[in-house]
Parts: sequence; structure tokens; C-alpha cells
Amino acid sequence: MSSQIVILAAGKGTRMGDQPWPKVLAPLKGRPLISYILDEVKKLELELPPVVVVGFMQDKVRQELGEKYLYAVQEQQLGTGHAAAAAKSLVTAKNVVVLYGDMPFIRAESLKNLIQTQELTGDKLSMFTATVKNFDGPLGALEKYGRIIRNSSGDILKITEYKDCTSEEKQVKEVNPGVYCFDSQWLWANIVRINKQNTQSEYYLTDMLEIAVGQGERVNSLPITPEEVLGINTWEDHGHAENLIV
Repeated sequence: MSSQIVILAAGKGTRMGDQPWPKVLAPLKGRPLISYILDEVKKLELELPPVVVVGFMQDKVRQELGEKYLYAVQEQQLGTGHAAAAAKSLVTAKNVVVLYGDMPFIRAESLKNLIQTQELTGDKLSMFTATVKNFDGPLGALEKYGRIIRNSSGDILKITEYKDCTSEEKQVKEVNPGVYCFDSQWLWANIVRINKQNTQSEYYLTDMLEIAVGQGERVNSLPITPEEVLGINTWEDHGHAENLIV
């Protein structure tokens, strides 16, 4: 497979309070949080090493993970688009998968399906979406995810981040886990078009979808179970994850 993985791991984890480690090294059942997704990535047996985007306490992340990975540095926390762009010089594959280091439940088989869809279609962008019945219990972590906005034909028009959603958009139950497979050449040519005209004043990687739609490109969306894309952002999320890890 001509694909390479980029894992976004630069965040502090501010909603987990002041801790002596960056969020991706938060202990989960005695293991660093990021280790779960790295184990699944390893099962893909891709030829090129994953790129880990580091920032906050980057030395600790490098020390924990070792020399098996390439490291890109996000000097400032300016959003997911900014983080992905930091990896540009280290990505040499035709396609690039962008993941978050705080998703311990995503499985190699799902990632393989995403990569194969992208490689078989040759499109510019393939992505997961997850649909929930409600945001109760562990699925409460998904409530703050961006919403998938589709047209009357069922095609994705855009992703609206939760903080930018209207009250109507917040009722949408199809959410964006933020896991994408891009055509690398297209991504780097267009990521510079992302702006930060949003509530957070950050560069959202989600804007790449709207750019693709605006160019008339087809976007492949693959369903994934909500449980597989649970992220860890708060201690409440962490508690739920502790109960779900077997």
C-alpha cells in the first residue's frame, strides 16, 4: 500500500488539567494512551514509518516512543490543519492517513479499509463518519465532534466544528471522527488555502473537505462504529475508556 500514517500528538490536553505529561502519554491501563493506536498502525505493515507530530513536552514523547518513528514539530498550537502541515516534508507516500493519538479503540482493519478505498478510487479524500443514536454514557465524548452536513442527495457538503454549529446542526447525529486519507499531492497543494475564520481562530483540517467539494472532487465516506473513534479529552472520557479496555 502506497500510504503513510501521520499521527497528531502535539497537544497538551488542557481539559485534563495540569499533568506532568502531554495528553498522548496519559496512562491508560498502565500504558501510554498513544501506544494503543500505534499497535494498530503497526499491524498495517506499511513500508514507510509513521510520522508523529509533536509539540508540548515533545522530548518526553520522543523518549517514550523511540526511534521507530519520524517526528515533525508543531511549534505553536494553531489547530489540526496547522499540525498536519507540519508533517509535509516527511511524507513521501502517494496517500497520507491523518489520525489522532488519543483514539485508543480504532482498529487496523478499519484503517486498512480506509486506505484501500482511497487507493482503489484514486480520489482526493476518503474519510470515516460515525452515526450515534444519542450522546449518552461513553458516547458523550462524541458530542463535541464536528457534524457531517449533507445535501438532499446524501453527498457531504461540509463539516461544521461543534463550536461553530448552529442549534440545528448540533442535532445532527452523524459526526466527524477526524480520520482522513488524502491524496498527498492534493493535500499539500491545498492545505495552504485553510483559513482560521472560526470561533477558535484555528486552522481546521476539516476545511479540506469543503475545499474538495468546492473543486468538484468526490469525497468517499466510510461508516465506522462510534465506539471505535472515542477520543480521550477529559478525565470523564478517560474513566469510560478504562472500563472499555479489555
